[in-house]
Amino acid sequence: MEIVLKMKMDSYEKMKNKLLKDDLVSRASMTFKEAKSVGQSEGYYCYISGTEEQCRKALEMIRERNPKTGEEFVYAEEVSGKEKEKVIEKIKGEEEKASEAFGGIFG
Repeated sequence: MEIVLKMKMDSYEKMKNKLLKDDLVSRASMTFKEAKSVGQSEGYYCYISGTEEQCRKALEMIRERNPKTGEEFVYAEEVSGKEKEKVIEKIKGEEEKASEAFGGIFG
């Protein structure tokens, strides 16, 4: 399963640390990318490729409820459609180029 999350600048560090520290989600393949490198405005993308359980947990983690007030904070949003396809294509393209370059060194 593949999901793409978009985070605002002010919540990027918190979400990145939260996702990477979670035992289940951190075992998925995760790539973080600045939105400008994909032709978008401010913010960051997080591409996650993993099991359904890992992706579902990551989606749960983007929301947090204040236990005192009940107010919900949303630190990221799931991206879909053409925007999601564009981000995944960009990330996979860069990974392929890196892999080819690495293969050329040891090939």
